[in-house]
Amino acid sequence: MNKVYLLIGGNVGDRKRNLELACREMEGKIGPINRSSSVYETAPWGNQSQDPFLNQVLEVFTQLKAEELMQTALGIEKSMGRMRVGLNQPRTIDIDILYFNEDILQEEGLTIPHPRIYKRKFVLVPMQELNASYMDPLHQKSISQLLQECEDELEVRKYDGM
Repeated sequence: MNKVYLLIGGNVGDRKRNLELACREMEGKIGPINRSSSVYETAPWGNQSQDPFLNQVLEVFTQLKAEELMQTALGIEKSMGRMRVGLNQPRTIDIDILYFNEDILQEEGLTIPHPRIYKRKFVLVPMQELNASYMDPLHQKSISQLLQECEDELEVRKYDGM
């Protein structure tokens, strides 16, 4: 059984409902969600001329291999209306593999750990909530250390549902 951390997020349509639908799809196609962070509302990263995102980190157990997990996540995104039209664009749902066990993978179309974790508070804040002491296998630093060193100044706050 593989323990993975996934980031889900989106800023198009009913954002909260989209996160809930993605979780249901993942439970059926990827594996049980063991724990989930709070939902955070975050300023858009990289393209600030769009609506804020809702983001959440999930700890999931799966029997899928990393490549199978990636393909399944892409299939869920597509089934939920995700259209890939460029970097940092609005989206109904985005599913990123943050960590897969403690593996370091560099394959075409798949890099684990996710290559920009350490640069993004919208990833680090909910990840810290779930597992602050998790050691990033690439940087050899805890999530708390990565968050302390993160230079991202965009707002990340718990979503109150309003």
